[in-house]
Amino acid sequence: MEEHFKNIQTLIKNGETFVSAILVDSKGSTPHKRGGKILVTNSGLYCGTVGGGLIEAKTVKFAQDLIKEKNPSEKTKFIQWNLNKDVGMSCGGSVKIFFELCNKNSWEIIIFGAGHVAQALIPLLLNLDVQISCIDSRKEWLEKLPNSSKLKKVCKKNHKDFIKNISDNAFVLVMTKGHRSDFFLVKEFLEKKEQSFLGVIGSRSKSTTLKKELLYEGIKE
Repeated sequence: MEEHFKNIQTLIKNGETFVSAILVDSKGSTPHKRGGKILVTNSGLYCGTVGGGLIEAKTVKFAQDLIKEKNPSEKTKFIQWNLNKDVGMSCGGSVKIFFELCNKNSWEIIIFGAGHVAQALIPLLLNLDVQISCIDSRKEWLEKLPNSSKLKKVCKKNHKDFIKNISDNAFVLVMTKGHRSDFFLVKEFLEKKEQSFLGVIGSRSKSTTLKKELLYEGIKE
């Protein structure tokens, strides 16, 4: 129990949105009795268990959908599942799970690139009710950014896995160290994501070139 709350404190301190899911009731044959707990982030299961297998996978998926919801009308939900009919398990029991969406900020901003523009922009944004993730492969540039519970610094070369876990309602800004890396990121988002906002920095000539290249790749205006 103590470890569970320590993990909650860590997630809050890191400014990460998460869902707490607690198995509040179980009837019949179930893989875990009342009291099982998990914490789920946008990336998946963070810690804990509600029984493993199919029931845990369904619980994690439901929690991730809550995190990705654009404007959640409710931050708490009681859900009851029949393990056979709703989950596809051979068990004949049922479970009731309490979901609570926690640390959900009103404005999520993802910034690709920690260069000069990001260095000037991020300190200004931190004055607002935001949760920022800044992604760059250059650790030395990320270290120049201010330390804040509202700012997550991500040192990554391959962005594909990170992009996959970005919620649709996040505002995305692309300002990496070069045109080619900007292009591939913008292309990736336009092909696979439906972002609330997607912005890229550049001069008028860069904008023209980028549009031409995207059109050539089959991305419509």
